[in-house]
Amino acid sequence: MKAEFVDALRRAVGDNGLLVEPEQLRTYECDGLTNFRVVPAAVVLPSDATQVQEVVRLCHRGRVPFVARGSGTGLSGGALPVDGGIVISLARLNRILEVDFENARVTVEPGVINAQVTQRVAARGYFFAPDPSSQQVCTVGGNVAENSGGAHCLKYGFTVTHVLGLEVILPDGSLVHLGGKTLDRPGYDLTGVFVGSEGTLGIATKIVLRVVKRPEAIKTLIAAFDSTDEAGEAVSRVIAEGIVPAAVEMMDRLALEAAEAAVHAGYPDCEALLLVEVDGPAAEVASSMERVKDLCASCGAWEMRLSETEEERALVWKGRKAAFAAMGRISPNYIVQDGVIPRTALALVLRDIERLSREAGLRVANVFHAGDGNLHPLVLYDRKIEGQEHRAEELAFDILKLCVDAGGSITGEHGVGREKRDIMPTMFAEPDLETMQLVRCAFDPEGLANPEKIFPRPRLCAEKPGPYKPHPLEVAGVAELF
Repeated sequence: MKAEFVDALRRAVGDNGLLVEPEQLRTYECDGLTNFRVVPAAVVLPSDATQVQEVVRLCHRGRVPFVARGSGTGLSGGALPVDGGIVISLARLNRILEVDFENARVTVEPGVINAQVTQRVAARGYFFAPDPSSQQVCTVGGNVAENSGGAHCLKYGFTVTHVLGLEVILPDGSLVHLGGKTLDRPGYDLTGVFVGSEGTLGIATKIVLRVVKRPEAIKTLIAAFDSTDEAGEAVSRVIAEGIVPAAVEMMDRLALEAAEAAVHAGYPDCEALLLVEVDGPAAEVASSMERVKDLCASCGAWEMRLSETEEERALVWKGRKAAFAAMGRISPNYIVQDGVIPRTALALVLRDIERLSREAGLRVANVFHAGDGNLHPLVLYDRKIEGQEHRAEELAFDILKLCVDAGGSITGEHGVGREKRDIMPTMFAEPDLETMQLVRCAFDPEGLANPEKIFPRPRLCAEKPGPYKPHPLEVAGVAELF
């Protein structure tokens, strides 16, 4: 990287906002997916949106690629640096700018931690619904980039449901505002386009969130089963009954073993555990939970336990949300996957995962959002054993292919990033990928914002599309707005 460019970065963010020493840069060589590592040429830590804008302008002038980064908890390599590029860390943009209780809105900078939003509004009976398992450390900006979900997205929806407006620095350094504080603004839903774009369309520097009222009553049930087949059938029956729980989570024996060792939540010793939470008006919650218990019993649940206090409920959820990190207690290395399947296919796909696990000679722990079919199989391996890492990657991709074959998706909330870009063609045909690229090029014709992610091969905006010609309405509106 040219010394002139580094000097310009230093002028933009100050000496304390620029990292160039090798030992400093190593901290940013990967995100939560450690299989891929690239040391960036520099890391900048701007303290406000003006500094972010100046850094992006410098990158645009110098044709230097950049990757925006929050807490680095992503699990798909979405914040993986690019060789010769820089990382723009948004950790210092961590202010809650406005709390508007009258309109149930909170405006934040991207470096605000997810859980801090609920902490700020809880005293007035509100909460921020998207709750990834990493919510104690992950940032709202990262949630926006990946369209994160969490256990309660079954009822309340993913991040995109709760983001109303954005201040965005586009890859050429210009600043635009997408959406606003109101619902269903007229015109193109560019906020919806930006949320989940994995940092490829620009950098959000201000985010308008919708918060919701805490329900009158919450009941949380754990139900123990002798097999994942039985637990999966219970999930299907609950949803088919017309009940919409706030959350339905499933853990198998391996996941329970790790979580119990880490948190001591008092889970039953079983092959599969369901965690079902129902919230809403007290009378409705009481009636719905009794029906949930009946349905679980009809599918073979041999122990059911309601959390009687808020402390018990918090402990039950602590065990579930600690499950990913707790895997380190039973395996030196593991890969977290993120496929989606129809709920009705749960039993079949879980049996197929078990078969693939046996064939590969590797253990797979399952802990996932059963209510919306978002699987999180954890492939356990030991990197010190030659060949195991490669077998683990193959097994992880085979599981994703199972999900697609079952009518599902290769990602539910972790994103495509670097990890899953090469299997995008298992889900999308070439014309689909070309159309996605047209949207990306409308925002970033130079391809500087988080390049080498999502798409299975390098695609330049100057490339001519193939024989497929999308209707102009599919893309023209996006391009004309900038």
